[in-house]
Amino acid sequence: MQRFGRDLWGRHPVRDVMNRAPLSVSLGASLEEAAQQVTGRLQYPITEDFALVDEEGRYRGLGTVLDLLKAMEARIAQRNRVLRKALVDLKESQAQLVQSEKMASLGQMVAGVAHELNTPLGYVGNNLALLEELSDPLLRLADAQAALVDCLGDPQCDEARLAQALQAADAVRREAAVEQLREDLRQLFVDTRYGLGQIGELVSGLKDFARLDRAFSEEVDLNDCVRNAVLIARTAIKDKAEISSQLGELPLIACAPSQINQVLLNLLTNAAQAMERFGRILLKSWADERQVFLSVQDNGKGMPAEVLGRIFDPFFTTKPVGQGTGLGLSISYKIIQQHGGTIRVASEPGRGTRFLISLPREQARELKRSA
Repeated sequence: MQRFGRDLWGRHPVRDVMNRAPLSVSLGASLEEAAQQVTGRLQYPITEDFALVDEEGRYRGLGTVLDLLKAMEARIAQRNRVLRKALVDLKESQAQLVQSEKMASLGQMVAGVAHELNTPLGYVGNNLALLEELSDPLLRLADAQAALVDCLGDPQCDEARLAQALQAADAVRREAAVEQLREDLRQLFVDTRYGLGQIGELVSGLKDFARLDRAFSEEVDLNDCVRNAVLIARTAIKDKAEISSQLGELPLIACAPSQINQVLLNLLTNAAQAMERFGRILLKSWADERQVFLSVQDNGKGMPAEVLGRIFDPFFTTKPVGQGTGLGLSISYKIIQQHGGTIRVASEPGRGTRFLISLPREQARELKRSA
């Protein structure tokens, strides 16, 4: 050991067994650099020693691979803690962004439903006002007839008083135009029932769309999801595109209907927003022995290849700033993937876009509740 001390000689010379070129590590080396130097020249596992030397090569201390491994383990544990915290923060941020996208979609949906409700509510309210107006002559007629009945039942009612009561009742009846009033009331009740039916349809559709009172996963006819999505989206779409459907007979499949509704609403909204002029949106459904298919096709402006390859990326959007989070299609992709299905897209600039969703008839995996 002439380099770091005096030579050791004796009856049994150690030079035959000692390491005449011991590992040496620069005193100023970082933990990573020291580990790289030691592992690159390591001959004996874990227990081998190494010398610590200064810039001039002078001995400054002794270390062991075991100590180095413990230090590296502590460093890795610290970095893992940092990474775990970063992952938690990232998941929380993602959950907030997903919730933001859901709330944006919900805002559009609520605005559309509110507009749809206003129309039947308006003429139901008008019909009630008209009913109140038409009820006045009926009430006067009822009062006149009640006076006539009272006169007939009164022993002291003479002929003059009876004639006066009859004349008053007849005059009120002619003024009320009872026959015309009967027809007006009949039509008024028909219109009111129709308006209330529309309101009930919207409320039922909204409830089915959100599935607020249903189990998370249930056996569903996807055609019902298509109809619910169209019902909710039609206000936002009717001025931009004509919607038509070609729905085939489908088997019931296990799915989370509220999530499928969310995907369809997103695709319909995107299709409408892609229209530069009044266009068409076609929805189709069919099934084979293994899968159920849903197709949403529009004749809008389409997408170039560079956009098509990124549309499922989180935060990617071609909409102006403030008009989209870029998470709608990313969330839709995740939802379909969680259902064991696929969502594919084909598009050509100037000719439109087609999204194709396929879902297995028999679920291959357990559905997971999304964030």
